[in-house]
Amino acid sequence: MLDFKRKQANAKGRLTQSGFPGRPKQIIVRAFQTLKLFIAVGLSISASAAPVRVELKEVDSGWQLLREGRPFYVKGVGGNGSLKLLKESGGNSVRTWKIDNRTEALLDEAQGLGLTVTLGVWLGHERHGFSYTSYPQVTQQMEAVRRAVLKYKDHPAVLCWALGNEMEGYAAGDNPAIWSHIESLGAMVKKLDPHHPTMTVIAEIGGNRVDAIHNLCPNIDIIGINAYGGATSLPKRYREQGGTKPYIVAEYGPHGPWEIRPNPNGFKDESTSTAKAAGYWNAYQSLAADGKRCLGSYAFLWGSKMEFTATWFGMLLPDGNRLEAADTMRRLWSGQAVPNRCPTIKSLAIVDQREFKPRESIEAKLMASDRESDSLSVRWVLMAEADEQMGGDFQATPPGFSGSIVFSGADSAKIVAPESGGVYRLYAYVFDGHGGAATANVPFFVKGPTETRPAKKVQLPFSIYSDSLEAPTFVASGWMGSAEAIMMDEHCEERPKVGSKCLRVEYRKGTDWGGAVWQHPPNDWGDLAGGFDLTGAKKLKFWARGAQGGEKVKFGFGIIGSDKPYPDSSRDEQEFTLTEKWQALEFDLSNKDLSRLKSGFMWAVSGQGTPVTFYLDEIRYE
Repeated sequence: MLDFKRKQANAKGRLTQSGFPGRPKQIIVRAFQTLKLFIAVGLSISASAAPVRVELKEVDSGWQLLREGRPFYVKGVGGNGSLKLLKESGGNSVRTWKIDNRTEALLDEAQGLGLTVTLGVWLGHERHGFSYTSYPQVTQQMEAVRRAVLKYKDHPAVLCWALGNEMEGYAAGDNPAIWSHIESLGAMVKKLDPHHPTMTVIAEIGGNRVDAIHNLCPNIDIIGINAYGGATSLPKRYREQGGTKPYIVAEYGPHGPWEIRPNPNGFKDESTSTAKAAGYWNAYQSLAADGKRCLGSYAFLWGSKMEFTATWFGMLLPDGNRLEAADTMRRLWSGQAVPNRCPTIKSLAIVDQREFKPRESIEAKLMASDRESDSLSVRWVLMAEADEQMGGDFQATPPGFSGSIVFSGADSAKIVAPESGGVYRLYAYVFDGHGGAATANVPFFVKGPTETRPAKKVQLPFSIYSDSLEAPTFVASGWMGSAEAIMMDEHCEERPKVGSKCLRVEYRKGTDWGGAVWQHPPNDWGDLAGGFDLTGAKKLKFWARGAQGGEKVKFGFGIIGSDKPYPDSSRDEQEFTLTEKWQALEFDLSNKDLSRLKSGFMWAVSGQGTPVTFYLDEIRYE
């Protein structure tokens, strides 16, 4: 951007010297060159524009968010669904959870559509191994936040900064070390960027969260609250807890799996997409009624996500079809209904619901309709039940059993129970042919010997760390040894080998040992199904370099033994001595059983009398 501005200034100087009347040809040529430059840099030009000032104002009627001096009520979503559809629906903002290689493009697209962005900056979670009493980890995190703010603070699409998401955990939320760090970050961000408010996002308002932010975090302007089943009662509960700061509901949607009691058969029932839409309506109306403190809300999730089920959260399907929650938000935001509304589902049920034997015939009945009497098509999907996880961590899609579906109709399906015992879920996806859809599912139990679920087969090459990796595969959640001495920065810009970023690793002790394992699912050491089938891979390749050269680091994969229900099918490790220059390192995978790798990569450092810093890039199976 600076180079672009210099070119503009130089061009302007030359035009003045040449004189417009006397040299029109040169001026036209230069103007055309400047136009080509605009086209070349595209929408990213907006990132060099002046920031749009956003501020909080307390008036007689309550708190107001002002953007360019005008009241701005957040009508937003969180997720990576179509921003064009969001704009057409009357929304005005999108929320993110972290800074990554898609951030700039998102800001530019939002700016082009007249939308704003609440920029989330991810902060470490203690359940992932982060310690808020670790000086190295806290200082590294503060530096990452500083870099993010300096990079994006002047973008005109920025609405506010969201520092962290549920980093206080799910207990009382009363760890003073966490709130001390949040306050330090808030103070730093306000100093670096006086044009945008600060916010931190918490998991509901139980425990001491509200009190801690009010008393320990004066530099946090707005409280972001993720609320699901309790969204409609949130304004009342917030006042009763003494909340006076303005707040934004940073996530709301259907009751979460953690809020649902099992039915008499021991399963958790998911509402139909039709029933979920009513929940979005009620939540939004209740929050909008709190004109004194609520500055708006972000509906979750504008897109789709595998979390407990394939459809529990999501206002859109992966193919872009809308679910009724998206239509409901359009009515709330714009006051106008969609011309052709989504189909509705009244019910989906298993006939004679009970325990089934392997290979037993099962019938399901669906009641669906369409308000415009469109002809409906139905896609039936049978999947194994996923493990319930906390905190929205990445979750792989469980295996499907398409061969078990022996009949697919518009109002019924017949399946043959899978051979392995366990819980399964039958999904019905209903489409109207005009961009609208509806979903429902029903769980059932097969009584029989439980077979170990196979790992998900993936295509090669398969990346674990890459600058261009859009979705996580393995997650570096298994911190080992002296975890408090470990720092890892996945967005390091110091001499990356490929792209604009690399992974910086520090072990800040000269004694003991520390290490990290890339796991799937996160935080699991072999007790849960998961991992990936990498059969066909011949090499595990990665780039590495030391900060000074001479660093000894052990790398490897497959550390979960056969004493666990879901072990790694193969393992290998080797110690390398790094140089100051990038080296291509690799493991030969010939004759290795790669049918299930749950720990896809690891590093470990033993005390070498001094702290060790090294860098990694482009870790992948080929």
